[in-house]
Amino acid sequence: MVLRARELTVVYGDTTVVDRVNLTLPEGPLGLGLIGESGSGKTTVARCLLGLVAPSGGTVTFNGVDLTAMRRPRPYRRAVQIVVQDTEGALDPRMRVGRAIGEVLRAHRMVPRGAERHRVTELLTDVGLTADHAARYPHQLSGGQRQRAAIARALAVRPRFLILDEPTSALDTTVQARILDLLRRLRTEHRLACLLISHDLAVVEQLCPRVMVMHHGRVVEEGDLTDVLHHPRHPATRTLRDAVPRLTSSPPP
Repeated sequence: MVLRARELTVVYGDTTVVDRVNLTLPEGPLGLGLIGESGSGKTTVARCLLGLVAPSGGTVTFNGVDLTAMRRPRPYRRAVQIVVQDTEGALDPRMRVGRAIGEVLRAHRMVPRGAERHRVTELLTDVGLTADHAARYPHQLSGGQRQRAAIARALAVRPRFLILDEPTSALDTTVQARILDLLRRLRTEHRLACLLISHDLAVVEQLCPRVMVMHHGRVVEEGDLTDVLHHPRHPATRTLRDAVPRLTSSPPP
């Protein structure tokens, strides 16, 4: 399976938000970081990959099939899932966690009738929660627990690709590290391809061996993370690198 964007362009009015972006995400396990400052266009790229925004130009294809031409999009919806930053907004506050995950299982017919509760427990356990969390509402969970619940719901359809849109930026440092450890383990165990969207190179470093840097809607630099960190070619990359103190305490020559 391959998820690919070619010459992807998005224009809002007179503003070009995404300008001829090329991106290839083969099946995992792997991690690709899409980084840039706020407003660089990286989240719009993610929304195009999910089919939530129609591109003004270029294409998004899945296994060579244009997303806009898919007659049966359900397999694609299962294959590509997203985990967002705002878990409070992503989880229905009126719905218990177990029901929210079970709703996904039913909609995609992932388990036979009567096996839903057992599968919900398996998913919660896989992300470090317990069966008891299924009976709780989102507001009864900590930020880290809500993020784990959101990851469990994304995994419910057995995806091959996870788009992670700033998944830890709302969490404190300790919880952030635990969520990144969890994502790294799940990526390996489930053979997931992860596209991590972030402005924080320290976060990307934990999950992604390769990165693409966006600036004003364009990809201005890409390559192995180590090369990009130590030999940045674009000022936007240097700005992102310099924002992480531990990466700049001993500046590379």
